[in-house]
Amino acid sequence: METWSEMEKIQPLATRIIINSIKKDRVSHAYLLQGARGTGKEAIALLMAKGFFCNEKVGIEACGHCSNCRRIVSGNHPDVHWIEPEGQSIKIEQIKNLQKEFIYSGMESNKKVYILKGADTLTVNAANRILKFLEEPSKETIAIMLTENGRAIIPTIRSRCQVIDLKPLQPQIFQQQLMENGMEKQNAVLISALTNDLNDALDLNENELFAGTRNLVIQLVEVLIKRPKESYLYIHSDWIPLLKERQEQELGLDLLLLAVKDILYMHLDDKKSLVFFTPDNPLLEKAGMTFTPEQVVQFLRAIFQARRKLKQNVQPQLVMEQLTLQMQR
Repeated sequence: METWSEMEKIQPLATRIIINSIKKDRVSHAYLLQGARGTGKEAIALLMAKGFFCNEKVGIEACGHCSNCRRIVSGNHPDVHWIEPEGQSIKIEQIKNLQKEFIYSGMESNKKVYILKGADTLTVNAANRILKFLEEPSKETIAIMLTENGRAIIPTIRSRCQVIDLKPLQPQIFQQQLMENGMEKQNAVLISALTNDLNDALDLNENELFAGTRNLVIQLVEVLIKRPKESYLYIHSDWIPLLKERQEQELGLDLLLLAVKDILYMHLDDKKSLVFFTPDNPLLEKAGMTFTPEQVVQFLRAIFQARRKLKQNVQPQLVMEQLTLQMQR
């Protein structure tokens, strides 16, 4: 999204709140943008930063072509700082470096913008450090924190920010957007259940690993139906060797979750809600006859538990071994 008018179509309420504060010259010194991945957090942060520095604005809209706007978009503006998690968290050393930047005036003006991605990953010490910025606000400085998990932000930080909630995008609108970008309908339906981010979605569609992971899930469902006692061997021979990185392992569980949800929809005679399988897929019909609704619900609970364990850094091989044993009939 390159303009506020475009963003308003995606996030109308959040956009109106921010626009009104800009028009009334009541921009907060700190914002907390919270919402699921792909809901526009980074796009809003960029729009705010461009509007703060642009010298050729038309009303509330940044021009998008001046030197400041172009450098902000490319990540090269000296007074717009992005802080991202190093590994699993934003560490105190990163915030100490940020504090050093605060000591000095801006490189080209007295204005500064700091954008923290994954603000919920701040370590305790880092969170306490960032409080100093929020407790001693400068009129020429804006802090923008982005998070998918607002509940993980400590209350002392939340209370010093203007909290903006971003709503999930409507799947049908996003699917249409994907198809307009050349994606097949079935892929658009599936990928829109995984992400609301257009670039992420298009990358997934072109990613051979995504197609391979999808096939792994199909094969696992087949094994669980026809040869359930071999599922443990299948995990070791096929699943684990292909999905080596944590992000890949999470994708595998997300796709498995969608596949199992479809089996439940089959029992509920709700083919309109199918995401992973097409309504006429014979494997889906076979799964519906093989697993009872009670079993499918148990599978879903086991997958949710496995996802939580991965997030908690439990060894991935152990996670999949336990899950497979729980899903054997």
